Amino acid sequence: MNIQYKALALPVSKRFTNAIAELLTQHQITGDSITINFRDPNYSAEDGGFHPVEIRLEKHGDTWQFCYITDFTYVGIGPFAELANDLDFDFQAGVFQNLHGLFPIEVALDIYQIWEGNFLHYWQTLNVFTIQISSD
Repeated sequence: MNIQYKALALPVSKRFTNAIAELLTQHQITGDSITINFRDPNYSAEDGGFHPVEIRLEKHGDTWQFCYITDFTYVGIGPFAELANDLDFDFQAGVFQNLHGLFPIEVALDIYQIWEGNFLHYWQTLNVFTIQISSD
């Protein structure tokens, strides 16, 4: 499976791209868009855990391109806590959003590299996520 990202947006690593491609080859993909949801079944506002992550890709010709990667976190306390975007890398719009605002995606270079390394460790080494893939 050929996966790419928009040039000069963020340096999505070959390791990350290969891991996503390998995951997708294990599933029958129909349609021109894919949404992958990674969830820690034990994550809660009270006890913490590993943040849920959503990744969307769209097919352009024979190539899949990253649209966005969103990392969610609980905001609020107790029964009033809600999941909110913690880190949102929007490759299509060229923006990065966190709880402090909206920025050009290039501003997120360092935080993306840290996020990606941590995410791959949680996913592939610690195996904390259940994964759901949908396509349309």
